[in-house]
Amino acid sequence: MLTFLIFFPLVGALVIATLPREQERQAKWMALGVTGAVLALSIVVFAAFDQNAAGLQFTERYSWLRAENAGFDVHYFLGVDGLSLTMLILATFLFVVATLISWNIEMRPKEYFAWMLALETGVLGVFLAQDLILFFLFWEVELLPMYFLISIWGSGRKEYSATKFVLFTITGSALMLAGFLALAFSADPVSFDMRVLSQAPLHGAVLPLPLIFFLIFAGFAIKLPIVPLHTWLPDAHTDAPTAVSVILAGVLLKMGGYGMLRVLAGIMPDTAQDYALWLASLAAISIIYGAFMVLRQRDLKRLIAYSSVSHMGYVLLGIAALGEVGLTGATLQMFSHGMITGLLFVMVGLIYDRAHTRSVDELSGLAHVTPVIAVAFVLAGLASLGLPAMSGFVAEVMVFLGALGRFEAPTILAVLGIVLTAGYILWMLQRVMFGPVNERWIGLPDATAWWEQVPVAAMLAIIIAVGIYPARLVDVIQQGILPIAARLG
Repeated sequence: MLTFLIFFPLVGALVIATLPREQERQAKWMALGVTGAVLALSIVVFAAFDQNAAGLQFTERYSWLRAENAGFDVHYFLGVDGLSLTMLILATFLFVVATLISWNIEMRPKEYFAWMLALETGVLGVFLAQDLILFFLFWEVELLPMYFLISIWGSGRKEYSATKFVLFTITGSALMLAGFLALAFSADPVSFDMRVLSQAPLHGAVLPLPLIFFLIFAGFAIKLPIVPLHTWLPDAHTDAPTAVSVILAGVLLKMGGYGMLRVLAGIMPDTAQDYALWLASLAAISIIYGAFMVLRQRDLKRLIAYSSVSHMGYVLLGIAALGEVGLTGATLQMFSHGMITGLLFVMVGLIYDRAHTRSVDELSGLAHVTPVIAVAFVLAGLASLGLPAMSGFVAEVMVFLGALGRFEAPTILAVLGIVLTAGYILWMLQRVMFGPVNERWIGLPDATAWWEQVPVAAMLAIIIAVGIYPARLVDVIQQGILPIAARLG
């Protein structure tokens, strides 16, 4: 089942790529069918998942690369626990959203949807792999699709932004691979199996354990991203097409947080404890710096991109707390941010498609001419600032509860970040939606197409449902977090 989940999108990509030119407009329907089927199967996995059972479920394991003289095997090893299942549901849902909001793609639609499906294979593989080498291979798969999606279908300095994304990612990947190899050979027995490594003693025979920790952390921190490794993100978001921004903010950033939880906290708990205060301080810096940078932005996409830098700081703060509540809050924050920021990018994309500008200074009074867009945009903004009864509030409260008892100063700074978030979100909404009506926008069409309204309504429903009743999702998350928290003591 998990193998099908991962590779069915790749099969769909190959089929779409071979469509004759006269049938290329069918690519969007095929992509919607593939992403919809993968989402449906992930919901089946979620429904069948036993949140009371310990360990991995739906496992698949085959020996892949054997080196008997070196004393280790590399396995094709897949499995889900509460942590990976939460990311699986988030990713499969957002790829359906990305397909729907790409409905009007006219330039080379075959290639576009083929690259989008290939990207889904890489992302799902990261969340389901339980072997470090397999994890790394899927991590690298997303590189090529993202480069082409930004450099071909993007706007502005699209080649520059795509290249910058690749260079940052490759640098992080090289450091991460070095850390993975050193980690595997520092264990007794030598293994790339994450489950074995989480229980094996680490002796740092290859490299000192702190160096291994920070090699791996650098790769994940670039992807999350954490200040000062964040500079690729605003450029990539600004120049990427709308659907790619949704996937980038909603899914790809979460690969960094997921890796920190799975590898750093789960396999190197002692080293993580030693540097927890350092991580919490870095989180607070990212939260405050990202929020102040948002206040300077006039492009809606760059504004939301810097807000992601700030919000991902909450994820790192929850991870740094290294306790059950903080780790659960960090995971819920990743899910919540994926939905909320994904929705914000969808709304900005709808506005740009109609007004052909993202400038806050040019947009004004849109609520009077596009009420559907305005309502969804306002609700997404309120969710982003942490309004109660929405998912962002629950996630941030859990992060603060988990971190406050351990790090007072970084947590207080992080709480101040909420004040800044409220300031820039309300300022943006007032300028764009509720200012005086600009005559230039009179007659601007609203979001009336089904492929626009369905994803927006679904995302809003999930954000509110998790905000009102988070227990169902939290229980699933804790099934994956409790073993990590137990190893952390």
